[in-house]
Amino acid sequence: MRQQFAELCSIPVELGKGMVSKQLMAHEWLPSLLTELYEHHSSEDLNRLSSQLLHSERSASAIPISETVDAGIADGAATGARWDSSSCVLIAYADSVIADDQPGLRCLQALLHRHFQGLSSVVHVLPFLCATSDGGFAVASHEQIDQRFGDWNDLAALAEGRQLMADLVLNHISASHPWVRAFLKGEQPGARCVLAAAPNPCWDNVVRPRSSALFTTLATDRGPETVWTTFGPDQVDVNWREPEVLLGFTRLLDLFCRYGVQWLRLDAVGFVWKQPFTDCIHQPQAHRLVEVLRLLLESRCPQGVVVTETNVPEQENLSYLTTGAEAHLAYNFPFPPLVLEACLSRRADLLNAWLARWPQLPEGTGLLNFTACHDGIGLRPLEGLMESDRLLQLLKQCEQRGGLVSHRRLADGLEVPYEINISWWSAMAAPGRDPSHHQRARFLLTQLLLLTVPGVPAFYLPALLATPNDNARFRLSGHRRDLNRPQFQRDRLERLLADPESDTNQVVATLQQAMAVRRGQAALDPFAPMKVLSEGRSDLVILQRGEGASMLFAIHNFSDVRLSFPLSMLAASTGSVWHDVLNGHSLVAGQTALDLEPFAVHWLIR
Repeated sequence: MRQQFAELCSIPVELGKGMVSKQLMAHEWLPSLLTELYEHHSSEDLNRLSSQLLHSERSASAIPISETVDAGIADGAATGARWDSSSCVLIAYADSVIADDQPGLRCLQALLHRHFQGLSSVVHVLPFLCATSDGGFAVASHEQIDQRFGDWNDLAALAEGRQLMADLVLNHISASHPWVRAFLKGEQPGARCVLAAAPNPCWDNVVRPRSSALFTTLATDRGPETVWTTFGPDQVDVNWREPEVLLGFTRLLDLFCRYGVQWLRLDAVGFVWKQPFTDCIHQPQAHRLVEVLRLLLESRCPQGVVVTETNVPEQENLSYLTTGAEAHLAYNFPFPPLVLEACLSRRADLLNAWLARWPQLPEGTGLLNFTACHDGIGLRPLEGLMESDRLLQLLKQCEQRGGLVSHRRLADGLEVPYEINISWWSAMAAPGRDPSHHQRARFLLTQLLLLTVPGVPAFYLPALLATPNDNARFRLSGHRRDLNRPQFQRDRLERLLADPESDTNQVVATLQQAMAVRRGQAALDPFAPMKVLSEGRSDLVILQRGEGASMLFAIHNFSDVRLSFPLSMLAASTGSVWHDVLNGHSLVAGQTALDLEPFAVHWLIR
């Protein structure tokens, strides 16, 4: 059954017929998927639940797709492609840009319109609903946007001319959420939506993302009761065995779609299902839930994209793509720490070895490639990829640049490094007396590499703005992730972007130009083949993209010295005149070598 479903999911649909075909698919497959989630419910109950989940799909989209996407995205949609070489995700908080006279979403919209054309075809607005902690990930309401950010109409305005990605925070809710308040009072059905459990040996093997207590005791009208708090005491886990939870998140999905959201980020989805005597991560029901949410999204938005976020070892992360019926995209979590280590150690051997075994994924799926994001740089994805001595050196080098290391707790109580908290710009600083030495070149090397690998590139707004560690914000909050969650005064940011000598201006301009080049190169299509020509080397990363006449070679110097690169290393180089499309110049006819400056990048075509 699942293979048939995966095959159906990979069939492109035309926009005119897409809504009908996706609705039919949802009506056909949803009841069987619900059976796997709610095995103790009758088929009659599940058919009724399926109808409830699908009944609002026709009214969910208040904004026609033609009004929310530009011509490039619409062309891609018409051919069945959900993303192409023009696709680029920009990650930002709703209040990343602040001004006294406007809510955050309007400030963000104005900034993107004026300065980030070409870098914001998809905008991931980090949690904007009313929340109590964790940068918005402790959601207190599934209906209201935090008034500091604006309202639903401001979100819809941001969707004009682009696609929006928003978070479904699936594992937990704020301790102030209505479901938790209902739990305290014993009011149904909300009380059933909270996951209550007591410490028990059956939970001894639970995989933890934090070092805080797994359970928290709440004072209810019935006396003290214990609930799951996987991510901390203000984030109470929800009970996915209760259908009301799925109905509640479906109502939120309807709101998202109604106001222009087409991409869904499934936050920490691997943790949602707890099964006694297991590690409580990536349970089969978690995978079925991803399939259900994909069906529900596509029934409302045929070109919708489901993105899974699982900061775990590589094969676990890829498991949400390999069936072809679950996520469309998955965050490429090994990419940030491997690229960071290669830059700081000036040794790209581990990065080359990993790139050389790039995964072969089902048609229509891919990886979301990123370096910086609102969270730290995850270390679990390095398990099996980097030996402990090199990891230790990486941690030390980041601490020397002002970074901090957060930990998680193992089942035996031991705490181990979980993520590095540092801004990507500060991470690119040089050791020694002059931190700015080669800092911009290092930074651009890492961001340009994003554009040359298969998949969809994603940029974090504070990183694009060349922002160092926000030590003041961290000292104020005490939260390590706040080192990399800055806010920008609109007027000051406008001055930086207008200054041609600023790092901010130079970074944005360089990457806008690179994205324009990428859009014109068939070899850099997200699905074009890739071959690594530098496996075994430590100084260079050389990628061959595409085939035949459209072939492109991306050459990255990860060393801090000037190198001479023999062009004979490139396939079919004899008699070729090479053009560097990234830097806009041609090599001299008969030239046999290319001079590479420290941390330089070149995109060569014949």
